[in-house]
Amino acid sequence: MTLALLQQQFLHCIHDADAALPPAWQGAVERGLEIYRNNYRTALVEAMRETYPRTLRWVGEEAFDAAVAHHVIMCPPGSWTLDDAGVGFAGTVAELFVHDPEVTDLVALEWAMHRAFVAEDATPMNAPAFQSACADLSEEGWLHLRLVAQPALQVIDVGSDCIGLWRALADGQADAHADDCDRPDEPERYATVRQVIVWREGLRPVCRFGLDGEGDLLRAVLCRTS
Repeated sequence: MTLALLQQQFLHCIHDADAALPPAWQGAVERGLEIYRNNYRTALVEAMRETYPRTLRWVGEEAFDAAVAHHVIMCPPGSWTLDDAGVGFAGTVAELFVHDPEVTDLVALEWAMHRAFVAEDATPMNAPAFQSACADLSEEGWLHLRLVAQPALQVIDVGSDCIGLWRALADGQADAHADDCDRPDEPERYATVRQVIVWREGLRPVCRFGLDGEGDLLRAVLCRTS
């Protein structure tokens, strides 16, 4: 058996508790695998709780942990870092919380804020620096000028006031089990999709709703088509 095949079998058994074990893995290896599988899933759940603390407060521990367990089974992480454990979680939540679209929006916002926090450092160019850099550009130079966004910049589409909900759930001020007087109101749902812009100022991720056309323009910059 090759090392690659052995690794594939190991991962398959970690992701699926019902997977049949190779004959050589019976006994002590099987018991050790159960311990490893439990530690693996616990680490993923804790990582997701740290990435989505406000979603956890909004939906409650039971619903959140169930969603994470489903996500881990259906979309097992393939990255070496726990920072990427939440990849695709918004899609999973959209399927599980069909009648609560604000949950998907909140997850998308928290993921964007998380990605902004761990993004590569970059020093943005302010207006005077841009003017100085472009002062001697020829007409040909302007035609070929391309803007490059800082790595933390993201644009997400939402259908509810997820920013208001995100702020209301800050620092554990409210959660799914709070009294009615303390629980945030259901966020406003919009008739049309709005765009949220996320970036980082220093070490702090920040966000706001984009102006008309602003999100599309920034996406063009992100795609390096502008």
